[in-house]
Amino acid sequence: MSKFVSGLKEYFDWFYVPDIRLSDILEIIILSFVIYYVMLWFKRTRAWTLFKGILILAIVFAIASFFNMNTILWIYRNMISVSILALFILFQPELRRGLEELGRKNILSEVLTRDDSGDKSNRITEHTIRELVAASIDMSKAKTGALIVIEQNVALGEYESTGIQVDAHVTKQLLINIFEKNTPLHDGAVIIRNNRVIAATCYLPLTGRHDLNKDLGTRHRAAVGISEVSDSVTIVVSEENGAISLAQGGLLKRNLDSESLRRELEALRMGKMTGKKNRRSKRRDKEVDRA
Repeated sequence: MSKFVSGLKEYFDWFYVPDIRLSDILEIIILSFVIYYVMLWFKRTRAWTLFKGILILAIVFAIASFFNMNTILWIYRNMISVSILALFILFQPELRRGLEELGRKNILSEVLTRDDSGDKSNRITEHTIRELVAASIDMSKAKTGALIVIEQNVALGEYESTGIQVDAHVTKQLLINIFEKNTPLHDGAVIIRNNRVIAATCYLPLTGRHDLNKDLGTRHRAAVGISEVSDSVTIVVSEENGAISLAQGGLLKRNLDSESLRRELEALRMGKMTGKKNRRSKRRDKEVDRA
């Protein structure tokens, strides 16, 4: 029996249970909370796209180290001294916005109640398409200006925060009421995420391009601008002539009717949105300046 006990003791000698204190448990909880919240913050902003780019550079560095690629390693070694400063410059808007949120919000309740389980593969349904087309046609007839942004893979949280939270189902009546002239929510853009109107009166970045038609106003420039910094799709209704346009990837398709707008949105729903990068440059000037 003693041999059996001594054998078990020798066998389990490798198994070490550390002395866990209350401070260790608190430290694990705090670090888990911070890492989780930072990841949520990254996903809500364009910082997530920048972070993926940095991750690709890190993978390239790992491959260069493994295969001893001296030239690439030399470049990395000389860039490391300025890379930290470059990161702060690149992430400056997101870092400032994150610190502002940390100061004015109840972060704990926000993390615990946030639902990221939405189906990202089905961002727009047939019902949403029907309501968007009906609202666009009605506002076009009434010459009511509108700017409707449909979020896709790149999160638009930083632009959502500039507006007023709505969080309602997409309906024709809601969109028409939002953009009705002389109402509190009519100025700015509406952002749609997962078939819900998330926010209204949102401010969007204006494009810096000079080759756009001079007749295009601020709404159209904002639609092109947001399409240049994200993969979103934006519907624009002109207040001057009621024309309906659609912007994606820096490309503006103008003078759409109900059928052509529905086809574009159906292509988005099926994941076949046109406008690949190799075709944009060939058609951009012609389609942007189309009367």
